[in-house]
Amino acid sequence: METTVPNHIAIIPDGNRRWAISKGKKVFLGHREGAKTTEKILKASFDSGVRFFTIWGASEDNLTKREGAEIKALSEVFIKTLTKLSKSKELKKYNVRVCVRGRFRELLKSAQLNEVARLLENSTKHNTERVLTVLLGYDGKNEMIEVIKSFQKEKKEVNENTIHSSLFTDNIPPVDLVIRTGGDPHWSAGFMMWLTANSEFFFTNTLWPAFNEVELKKAFREFSRRRRMMGR
Repeated sequence: METTVPNHIAIIPDGNRRWAISKGKKVFLGHREGAKTTEKILKASFDSGVRFFTIWGASEDNLTKREGAEIKALSEVFIKTLTKLSKSKELKKYNVRVCVRGRFRELLKSAQLNEVARLLENSTKHNTERVLTVLLGYDGKNEMIEVIKSFQKEKKEVNENTIHSSLFTDNIPPVDLVIRTGGDPHWSAGFMMWLTANSEFFFTNTLWPAFNEVELKKAFREFSRRRRMMGR
């Protein structure tokens, strides 16, 4: 059976902290290792033909309810990862536009992170072949609340197109495949609820830092076996 590669994948990378604890390491090292996994899986996805790649780097709760030391470590990981990405030749090679979405600016209040994200978005905004969306301080419920507020304020016509264009994630199409790692198969915080309305979901027990290209291919094979009825 030929493997069908999804056009848009979204990843909920669960398990960084549990991976670190299982290795007897500090929690922040799990986040660092998870960032390395993201880089590898991003490249493997684009090499496979994926055009839209969305990664949930942190929820709003992650950036407000965890201990200060861990939140600081997360912020440092975000800065390092986005800085490294901005210097990567891969963005030009794959013609990738990078978008950083969520409430990280107001939640983390990191001038350095804000500037890195701004420069990265500006330097890639004219790239058209692929899109990498990084969700930082993102909550799907609050995304929809903001959509509703915008409709109340602007008196816009309510339809699928106007709702889509009002999302934080307005620049990307519906998600074909959601991959959640970490062995805890559930949805979180209304994750991309509008764009995952007809998505396929793939759950794996593998913790995110241990997720690799073999697991990714497994997810794609499973996606290929699914019959996407889309209401038919």
